[in-house]
Amino acid sequence: MTGKRILVIDDDDDIRTLSAMSLSLLGGHEVRSASSAEEGLATMAEWTPDLVLLDVRLPGLDGPGTLATIRQDPVAAHVAVVFITASVSPLELARLGTLDVLGVLPKPFDPLQLPAELARLAGW
Repeated sequence: MTGKRILVIDDDDDIRTLSAMSLSLLGGHEVRSASSAEEGLATMAEWTPDLVLLDVRLPGLDGPGTLATIRQDPVAAHVAVVFITASVSPLELARLGTLDVLGVLPKPFDPLQLPAELARLAGW
């Protein structure tokens, strides 16, 4: 597997840092991160990732709203998205599962398994 371009959008500094370290050091991926939907969308305007790891609960525009914006962008519409969330109730997971994403990962996640889990979901 060759390294992919992954954008992590999460408002939690620790999650962004841990995700980026895991995906770059263990997974060999090129990683950029953003602390808000707006920052993530701006990053995508200049750097198209292969996958976006997207927090469901963000200040301002939330994860599902960010996903809708990505899907409306002709350049980024094809980008794979995986949600990450601390809200793992069956009802919430079912709702998120109806959206155009590869999957939903719970927080907290195992940083040692994150690259393999994303590769599995993306079929890399």
